[in-house]
Amino acid sequence: MSKKWVYLFSEGDASMRDLLGGKGAGVAEMTRSGVPVPPGFTITTEACNSYYDNNKQFPEGLWEQVLEALKDIEAKTGKKFGDPSNPLLVSVRSGAKFSMPGMMDTVLNLGLNPETLAGLAKLTDNPRFAADAYRRFVQLFGKIVLGVDGEKFEHVLNEAKGDTRQDTDLSADELTAITEEFKQIIKQSAGVDFPTDPFEQLRYAIGAVFSSWMGRRAIDYRRLNKIADNLGTGVNVQSMVFGNMGNDSATGVAFSRNPSTGDPHIYGEYLVNAQGEDVVAGVRTPRPIAELSQEMPEVYAEFDAIARKLEAHYKDVQDMEFTIERGKLWMLQTRTGKRTGAAAVKIAVDLVKEGVIDEATAVQRVEPAALDQLLHPTIATAEKDAARKVGKFLTTGLPASPGAATGTVVFDPDEAEQLAKDGKKVILVRTETAPEDFHGMVAAQAILTARGGMTSHAAVVARGMGKPCVAGAGELKIDYKAGEFTANGQTIKHGDAISLDGGTGEVFAGALTTSQPTLTGDFAAFMEWADEFRKLSVRANADTPHDARVAREFGAQGIGLCRTEHMFFEGDRIDAVREMIVAETVEERRTALAKIEPLQQGDFEGLFEAMDGFPVTIRTLDPPLHEFLPHGDDEIEDLAHKMGIAPSKLKAKIEGLREANPMLGFRGCRLGIIYPEITEMQARAIFKAAAACKARGIDVHPEVMIPLVGDVNELKVQGELVRKVAGEVIEETGQQISYMVGTMIELPRAALTANKIAEVAEFFSFGTNDLTQTTLGMSRDDAGRFLPLYVERKLLKDDPFQVLDQEGVGQLVQMGTDRGRSTRANLKVGICGEHGGEPSSVMFCHKVGLNYVSCSPYRVPIARLSAAQAALGDASRDK
Repeated sequence: MSKKWVYLFSEGDASMRDLLGGKGAGVAEMTRSGVPVPPGFTITTEACNSYYDNNKQFPEGLWEQVLEALKDIEAKTGKKFGDPSNPLLVSVRSGAKFSMPGMMDTVLNLGLNPETLAGLAKLTDNPRFAADAYRRFVQLFGKIVLGVDGEKFEHVLNEAKGDTRQDTDLSADELTAITEEFKQIIKQSAGVDFPTDPFEQLRYAIGAVFSSWMGRRAIDYRRLNKIADNLGTGVNVQSMVFGNMGNDSATGVAFSRNPSTGDPHIYGEYLVNAQGEDVVAGVRTPRPIAELSQEMPEVYAEFDAIARKLEAHYKDVQDMEFTIERGKLWMLQTRTGKRTGAAAVKIAVDLVKEGVIDEATAVQRVEPAALDQLLHPTIATAEKDAARKVGKFLTTGLPASPGAATGTVVFDPDEAEQLAKDGKKVILVRTETAPEDFHGMVAAQAILTARGGMTSHAAVVARGMGKPCVAGAGELKIDYKAGEFTANGQTIKHGDAISLDGGTGEVFAGALTTSQPTLTGDFAAFMEWADEFRKLSVRANADTPHDARVAREFGAQGIGLCRTEHMFFEGDRIDAVREMIVAETVEERRTALAKIEPLQQGDFEGLFEAMDGFPVTIRTLDPPLHEFLPHGDDEIEDLAHKMGIAPSKLKAKIEGLREANPMLGFRGCRLGIIYPEITEMQARAIFKAAAACKARGIDVHPEVMIPLVGDVNELKVQGELVRKVAGEVIEETGQQISYMVGTMIELPRAALTANKIAEVAEFFSFGTNDLTQTTLGMSRDDAGRFLPLYVERKLLKDDPFQVLDQEGVGQLVQMGTDRGRSTRANLKVGICGEHGGEPSSVMFCHKVGLNYVSCSPYRVPIARLSAAQAALGDASRDK
């Protein structure tokens, strides 16, 4: 007997999500619970994988099982597939384990041909409805299954409607004529006649849905959301119910709670006399679902009860699709609702308050990266008011995804992608987005559409990515050919700057100033729960008192990396640093350093004040000296004049510092060893700052970190110097200062000899940015030209500078930690590369027993939540 590839809805349940996909498991569970679901069946994700393993051929036994399952639908509906007198029509939909809205393909009204069309018209006594269903089927099938450019169909449809009519205004005769024109387009473009055999149509459609799993937009979506390629998609074949049978019919999408704000009321949209694709594709701007309570009160009451029942059953927000056919409600789908970061936090907190879930479940349920959305900028009301007064207001659309953004206008997703690669900030403006625009949406700062609703493709995808989106801005008139749009009497051309607020739907001409939000209320409560569960401490990488204060507000428990060289670039300090570099003697160098020392001391005092009671890890000078020097002739001449030396002498000094590979050259501890007066000055500034703060009652915990150590002897030399200076300052000031001296592990040799290095180091901090460079032999400054292709071709799973390479670099982290603690059992270990704010990397750090992670201030909440989830154990969340 062949493998079971097909499950009736009545045979599945919610636990079979891996096998049936999210949609298939959802409709199966609804069927079991007695919710009105049109009968159907699901072809498994295993069948999809087998399809690819078998050179895009159906696995043995699949088609026979499909035909058997069709008979079950026929028995339940009393209709027959391909029967002219009483035809069964079906939809063919994708459905992977994780929701991928709009990324794969759907075919509706399958089973229509000239004979079944006549039967449908007679059966329903509604020729216009039948003609509309056939038009939709030919259009979808032509685009999705036969690969015809969808714009060709849209052009014909728009020509027929003109400027004043919608598709609902077209007559049966007009729709019939349009469909015949569609068939001619298919013949010309695909080179085949439109298939009339319903069984052939079904076979083609199943293959097309399988094939869409490896379509570009689906692959792009999986890359962005870290979804594996080998999961495959299920295919759901379901008997059609029709929302386009007249004014007592409708279709809609709704959430059991608001997915943008978390507000606990049903939120969604519907269209009368329409099919589901009309809502999600944004072809017509739909109506708020609250209006359904007036238009069809009994149906709305039934839907409201079902929505509450489903949310209670799944203990989470549900995203539901429904159709009303001649006054009868049918549920087509339920799945975990995608939501913004702000909504995710509010919903999690509310569900705890309602007693539905516990605090641990709430913490596990929110995707750490989603917290980043809460930190998105906003445009101040005063800024908007000022823009209105000078005529910069353009329009208000639907607030589809919160956050504010400014950028230059582009109309083409390919161009958006290219410009973003060049470092440009763009806003993608479209009449409506389609799934094939996904790559441009990823690249853009924000999305603006003229059509579509809050559940349109643009809105759902933007919310999932945390990008601002304004949808359904109906006043927008876009002219792709001319490369411009008009709104409120103004013309905005390609390349002009605009600003939009996805939280209010407002759009303005020009670049308005944005500001960061404050985090209180539900966010604070949620993060407190996260802190209760996590074991890892979370620190911040901060070089200025301002950064340190921001980090403290976001819950940082200290500074894990202060890069002292960043302080050298402020104001006129760079001149003193340059004097120090070009100095010929130790005395000249000390004279220049004496100018820098009080400035550094002031900076360190600011850090200690901001981090009162928490440790502050300060790294001594790390980068190559050439980074501080000018290279253009004019700049060299100007600096020589300032310093009172001949330009030729300065030029010779700069040439003398030139290195073939400066990142592996004269930098890090090597600078402090050859020029010990540099380390001496920095140590004095650190401990004088600590003493001054302690005298003012501030609780200081300085940690001095020596960079780029490859051998314990390097650390011995630098460590002894730091301790000598610390002793002098303590004696001079009379302030007892508790401090530590440690090192940054960023070379493989340091990790391999960590047992020896720990004889001197009191703490380790893995500098995973440089450790990744030195382990993989890749320059992070240059690898960008080939790394994206490596990831795309799966030569590497992820960009190792964004996601920690656990197999290689991670092995060195674990080895260095274990070997260091074999010498010094209480060795404190952390990481301070940007990996410290990346969720999977934080989970790895928890697993190998690190004490803390350190990341940029704005990623501290992400690291706190990731650390909590690591402590609680893995939880299954929708991607």
